[in-house]
Amino acid sequence: MKLINRDFYLKKLLSVKDIPDIKVITGVRRCGKSKLMDALIDILSEDPNSNIVRIKLNLKIFEKLLKADELYKYIDEQYDRTKTNYLFIDEVQLCSGFERIINSIYEEERYDIYLTGSNAFLLSSDLATLFGGRVFEISLYPFSFKEYLAYFPSDNIDSAFDVFVKKGGMSGSYLYRTDEDARKYVNGIYRTTITKDILKKFKIENEDLLIMIGNFLMDNVGNQTSIRNVATKLTAGSYKTNDKTVGAYINCYCKSFLFYPIQRYDIKGKRYLETEKKYYLSDLAFRFSEIGTKNADYGHLYENIVAIELLRRGYEVYVGKLYEKEIDFVAIKEGIKIYIQVSDDISRKETLDRELSPLLQIKDAYPKMLIARTKHEESQSEGIRIIDIARWLTTE
Repeated sequence: MKLINRDFYLKKLLSVKDIPDIKVITGVRRCGKSKLMDALIDILSEDPNSNIVRIKLNLKIFEKLLKADELYKYIDEQYDRTKTNYLFIDEVQLCSGFERIINSIYEEERYDIYLTGSNAFLLSSDLATLFGGRVFEISLYPFSFKEYLAYFPSDNIDSAFDVFVKKGGMSGSYLYRTDEDARKYVNGIYRTTITKDILKKFKIENEDLLIMIGNFLMDNVGNQTSIRNVATKLTAGSYKTNDKTVGAYINCYCKSFLFYPIQRYDIKGKRYLETEKKYYLSDLAFRFSEIGTKNADYGHLYENIVAIELLRRGYEVYVGKLYEKEIDFVAIKEGIKIYIQVSDDISRKETLDRELSPLLQIKDAYPKMLIARTKHEESQSEGIRIIDIARWLTTE
């Protein structure tokens, strides 16, 4: 399999190297957590003063370490007091009682610890409970468009972007020779996440309802989602449910890293709004593999891509509300806000004016940007940057 350097994430890992936290790499299944760990090991191995202990609990060779005491014994035996010791464990949840062992090793202060594991056991919300708050989480996402171009170099950024929108960033699918087989691979990841991460972890019995809710979210990326309205629509379709169940199931999707919730923010009132969040897929390939191309609103699909990219770049991301108008994103990092609108085709003046209007009503001096499918170099209108989405995705 072809590999590319995921330097963005490696820099994050290297920035916390030797800091006394348990580093946990999280993200949707098959997004490259183990490969990222291997890349870090390659870098650390160049230092002769590094002692690297690598354990893959899903491999037969490490089967005896599935018992907690055996795992601890092995790690203890590999320790070298003359060197800097690094511990890497894949699929740590396969060891019964792993929490006790990892916490003990942490308290002994002998190893710099890095973990990956099933999302059913290493959910973001559970990490503090498992490891007493002594965790640094590295959120890993599927390939960005910039990484996709590193994998599939192209002289035509516009054609490459059109393919990326549907192919997505689940790099394991790139090995398949036909689009149909690639979609089957991606759909297999999606369904496995449902059965092994969500149903198992949260003891959900109604798999059909769970899948229906997931399909609804996929079909409505970019739309404000009222939990009550989702329940009402499903009930109207002769499937009895309620808003409490729908909300719980949606929360399960988010905890498994399939969807990311984006809260609303009142720009004028400078307050956060709890109702009608938006939910964005970790990768659009899941949508195309599960529900196909029906009702593909590309403006909303591009919005999904921008939302995930902003999260990848480390922004706090909100949906902006200004009076009766909506700003697609309010992105905040290090105290600086950026207001962003996302659109498909803005070649018609009325469409351009409609997209610019909400941004022009914001009176503060923070940067404003319209990201659209222009296929041109960046321009400006009344101080607002207008930039093509494919070109924006390749910056930074």
